[in-house]
Amino acid sequence: MRLLKHLRSVQTPPTLGLRANLAQFSLLVLVNAFVGAMVGLERTILPALAEEKYHIVATTAVLSFIVVFGIVKAVTNYWAGSLSDRVGRRRVLIVGWLFAVPVPVLLMVAPTWEWILVANVFLGISQGLTWSTTVIMKIDLVGPFRRGLAMGFNEFAGYMAVAGSALATGFIAEHYGLSPEPFYLGIFYVAAGLALSIFLVRETKGFALQESSAQIAGPGSSLTGMPLFLHTTFRNRNLSTVVATGFVNNLNDGVAWGLFPILFASVGLSVGTIGWLAALYPATWGVCQLYTGYLSDRIGRKRLIVGGMIVQSLGIALTALSSQPLGFACAAILLGIGTAMVYPTLLAAIGDVADPLWRASSVGIYRFWRDAGYAVGALLAGILAQYLGVREAVVVVACITFLAGINALLRMDETLRRATEIKD
Repeated sequence: MRLLKHLRSVQTPPTLGLRANLAQFSLLVLVNAFVGAMVGLERTILPALAEEKYHIVATTAVLSFIVVFGIVKAVTNYWAGSLSDRVGRRRVLIVGWLFAVPVPVLLMVAPTWEWILVANVFLGISQGLTWSTTVIMKIDLVGPFRRGLAMGFNEFAGYMAVAGSALATGFIAEHYGLSPEPFYLGIFYVAAGLALSIFLVRETKGFALQESSAQIAGPGSSLTGMPLFLHTTFRNRNLSTVVATGFVNNLNDGVAWGLFPILFASVGLSVGTIGWLAALYPATWGVCQLYTGYLSDRIGRKRLIVGGMIVQSLGIALTALSSQPLGFACAAILLGIGTAMVYPTLLAAIGDVADPLWRASSVGIYRFWRDAGYAVGALLAGILAQYLGVREAVVVVACITFLAGINALLRMDETLRRATEIKD
């Protein structure tokens, strides 16, 4: 009862900092774990399900579920940020979980591939609303001095859950079949995430207002709508570089999601082994973010972003060159480390640059472009794989990722706000 009372307590005025808000922060970490687990439902088995149950052979058709997911999530991310600034974060979070309710049911009963695509429409809306708001709420709570650490915890929870769910569905599929048994897990994920969000999560918009009131308003403090979209996407060098880097990061993640299982299967690996490999990448990504998020608060954002994209490119290239499980596993670890260097750091950089009054909207714009990378990556991978081959498509994406790192090196300034004494 004391814990419940503490979780429900509202500070007046809000006190910024991780320690001061540890209960709510920890709760949001748990909620985001269930958000990530919903993505993990599909990570291992949908490409195999497309061929075995629905008899879809063309790579572009198999990857269509990622295209649908990426487009819908990208658009929803934009509106999630805007709505969070207007109506509050908690309401958007709850609505996001309500959109997740049909997903496991549709995946279980789908008689045709089109039903899978409909499930991914709902999943994309849900992910855009829930993951965006958990990011924004953690940034609200911790204030300016622990953003990297906060994003490290957020993405750690989300992507460890992606890995765990991918591993679990691969295990279930190998022992009980590709459908419907692996998707039963989704019912639990939705019920737990929705219950926590309704009964325990508290609104955090007041923390952003508190932070804004403590700052001197800058020339861009009143940005809204299209001017803010253009400012984030093109006009501000740091924000636009973060947007471009995030776009390429998820472009290669869309390739890893869609093409890697096909590549693994082409060399004769079992569904269970593919599940382990599909889980290893986000698991490495998730664990390493606990350190890389903290590290970005100490050494700055730029070095991690540039280095992370280059390490990712090496991991992707190694995947294309490998033909044995050990080589694929080493590549997955490299890709996970590189992504961990980049993912929380990009979000922290947005928090460094954006004014608290329009920070949620700017995060939404960044996540719009970042998750559009899923759709572009899946389309590009499908087209390249169709005409060049799967391995060649992976090599091209490795080159694109390397160039994104060079772009960040040349265009981006260090965004970390130095303080004489870093404290909660």
